[in-house]
This record gives sequence, C-alpha cells and structure tokens, in this order.
Amino acid sequence: MPEPCILIWYRNDLRVHDHEPLHQALKQRSRVVPVYCFDPRQFGETRFGFPKTGAFRSQFLLESVADLRQSLQALGSDLVIRQGKPEQVLLELAQQLHASAIYYHREVTAEERAVEGALKQALSSTKTALRGFWGHTLYHPDDLPFKVSQLPEIFTDFRKQVEKLATVNPILRSPNSLLSLPENIERGDLPGLADFGLTLPAADERCVLPFKGGETAGMARLKAYVWEGDRLRVYKETRNGMKGADYSSKFSPWLALGCLSPRYIYEQVQQYEQMRVRNDSTYWLIFELLWRDYFRFICAKHGNKVFQPAGLQGIEIPWKEDWQRFELWREGMTGFPLVDANMRELSATGFMSNRGRQNVASFLTKNLGIDWRMGAEWFESLLIDYDVCSNYGNWNYTAGVGNDARGFRFFNILKQAKDYDPQGEYVKHWLPELSQVPAAKVHEPWKLLPVEQQRFEVRLGVDYPNPVVDLFQSAAANEQIYNAAVGGRSPQRSKRPRQKTGSKF
Repeated sequence: MPEPCILIWYRNDLRVHDHEPLHQALKQRSRVVPVYCFDPRQFGETRFGFPKTGAFRSQFLLESVADLRQSLQALGSDLVIRQGKPEQVLLELAQQLHASAIYYHREVTAEERAVEGALKQALSSTKTALRGFWGHTLYHPDDLPFKVSQLPEIFTDFRKQVEKLATVNPILRSPNSLLSLPENIERGDLPGLADFGLTLPAADERCVLPFKGGETAGMARLKAYVWEGDRLRVYKETRNGMKGADYSSKFSPWLALGCLSPRYIYEQVQQYEQMRVRNDSTYWLIFELLWRDYFRFICAKHGNKVFQPAGLQGIEIPWKEDWQRFELWREGMTGFPLVDANMRELSATGFMSNRGRQNVASFLTKNLGIDWRMGAEWFESLLIDYDVCSNYGNWNYTAGVGNDARGFRFFNILKQAKDYDPQGEYVKHWLPELSQVPAAKVHEPWKLLPVEQQRFEVRLGVDYPNPVVDLFQSAAANEQIYNAAVGGRSPQRSKRPRQKTGSKF
C-alpha cells in the first residue's frame, strides 16, 4: 500500500514562502503532493461574452505555475499538473495515493466557493479530510478586532480599528527541502495558450513593465523597486503616475496569483523603514494593502451582492447595455484622450495604472451610464492583476452602488488629464495620432481649429474621433438618474467632481 500523503491544492497562492497549507502539512511529517488544476471553467465566457481569462492573464498564470514547479523541483519535489475540474481531479488523486487529507487556501466568492463545496461533497464518502486555510490578506480574520460579519461598512472605520487593535502575523518561511513525489504519480505537462484557444498578441514595447509570472519574478520586482531602485521612499508622491516602470510598485499581478504574500511585502517594508527611511510613502504602501484586505473581507461578509447590478447598497439604477458606445470605450475611441489612451494600453498590454482605472470606470458609469458589470467583466478578461474582490469592490464603488460610496461622484476627465498628464506625454505615448498636438490642446483636441488640425496632422472625426458625449451634460443627466434611484435621499457630494483616495483596482 502506498505511503499516506497530504495533497496541497494550489489555486491563487502560487508560492512556497508564507504558505500555511504547505507549512502545516510538513508539520504533520507527511509526504506532500502539490497539485495544480487548470479548471476549464476558468477559461469559459463571462456573462457578457468576454473570455473569462484572456491571453495576458493566462500567460501570466502559465508562467507562474511553471515557476512554482521549478521551485518545488529545487526543493526535491515537483508539481502535479492536471487539466480538469478540481473536485474530480483531486478525488482521483486522493484515492490513487490514499491521501489522508487535502490542504488548500480558502476563497470567499461564489464560483470559487462552489468548487470547494463540490470537492467536499466528492470526498464525503472517502477517508480523505479537507482542510482550508486563510492566506490572501495581510491581516488574518481571527486577528481582526471584530467578526467579519460585523465588518465596518466604511473603510476608514475599518482601517483605524485594525491599525490600533490588530497585528500582522510573521511570515512562514519557505521549506528547505521536500520529499520526492511517489513514483507512481504522473507529473503532467504544462498546457499552452493554444490549449485554451488563446493567442498572445505581439509584445508591445510601450508596456510599463515586461511582466513575467511567478514567485521568482515577483521577488525580483520587489527587490528592484524597494531596494535597488530605492523607490519606496517616494511611493506616495509618484503612485498616481501612468507612464513608466517605477511610478508605482506594480506588485499587484504577483499578489493576485499569490506569487507574493502580502505579509512578505509588509516584512520588507518594515526592514526598509529600519534600514533606510520611514515616512508617508512607506506607510502608504501598507495603506494600499489594507484596501486590498478590506475588499476581500467585504466579499466574505456580503457574498453575491458585490456581483449584482444594484451592488452592495442595493441601488436599482437603470443601467444601459449600449454595445455601440461600450465598443468605443473598450477600443479607446471615445474622443476623450485620457480615457482612450488608458483603454488602448489595457488592450495592448493587459495592464493599466490605478489612476487610469478610476478615470475610465467613472467615464463608463457616470458619463455613458453603461452597466458597470460590463466594465468589470472586461477588466476581468484582460487584466493580468485581476483579483475578483478588488475588481468588483472597486467597480461597485465607482458606480456609486458600493459600500463607502458617497453619492454621485464622477471624475472630471479634463482636470484629471491636466493634473496627472500635464505635458500630454502619456496620451501621446498611446495615441500616436495626437503626437504632434501641443500639450495645451492635446487633452481637448475637439477645440482644434481646421488650420491647427492641418498643422498638427490630425483630422478630427477621421484620424481621431470627436467626443462621444458632452462630459458635463452627460454627467448631469446620469446624476438625475442616480438621484431618482436612491429615492430622494440626499447624496453627499460637492459642487466639483471629487476623487477617491487609495482604493486600488
């Protein structure tokens, strides 16, 4: 009879450092068998017909799984790779290997929890135990100063209580070695994009960073940004940039797949504060990790409400499903350069700055009045750093239906452009048709006179589109719709558009 073992079911936790399922299995002095399943449901379609996991994110995932395999091989083990539904694959492996247990990191949203439930049901007639752990946040829910069911609905209230009363647990170190896999287990081959019907576009040299998946690449990025580039000391001042590799940390893709643990980042920030400097910037990086925690805890508290059109607040706004204007938005052809440049960057690279995400999301919902879920699903399909909780939590907020949303707040695209791209460098980077337009007019090309269009080699309506809507009239019209939906309640708003601070997509 084979020696009993514990299966480690890898999901969005593709690392060996700070990995509690692996750590706890080794404490049992048991042979561990790490497993990753490429679930065909991951590669289906969203509600609105987009690829659920597009080419950019799939490539990053494949690289991350390949790197995990190499890390495990370096420790003396290997990664078992399968294509199929986890509840079926893991049941078969557990029976084949007489596994005593399956350890894994728990998720909080519906589709992921459904898979956990299906696996639990599949194992119910066996002797294999199923044990879940929490490992995606900086703070463990057991250490919060309140139950998740009592989580504050305002982020600031959450942050203040957590910072005052909770502590971050130390990271779990990587193992020094692992036992080899049982000889009778087939390792399995890593699939390719073609196996999922996907093709990766040619690399675009304008990408802010040549993102590569995996724990190794994530660690290298952290080292380059924090220690070698010494960029952490100015993070708060530069984080709203849109062009270049180091205006922000860019840790989010590795966090999303668990290639980097948030507690490891926290530990590195603490070391940086001790060895170099402690200032507002070092705090602000942890502040952003807190937003990430908050969205995951909010999803754990509210469940499927985060996916409903009325959102966490239950505001029944009559959203439009205007495909013609949605196509202009996602193709970067709205006539508003800041919106269009960001959407073209997303389509070409699978990435967009946080400042850009807030602007394009505001434009879709507050100016076009289009169903926010269409935007959320488009982000889900393309973003290499897609995280279900952060993505849907942020779209709830931007659409005005999320927790902590304060009335009808929209981004003044023109002011945002002048504040964050004053010379038009970012816009010209992604909209070459506007490359000759001077900075004073590049964000409002519709004001160009015919003689200026000729001089700057851009024909409005031909080379670059005219605006799809009037920015302020469209916002005013959608504000009326919003106010009617909230039933006469007086939303808290200022006379000028306001912008939220912190909350990361």
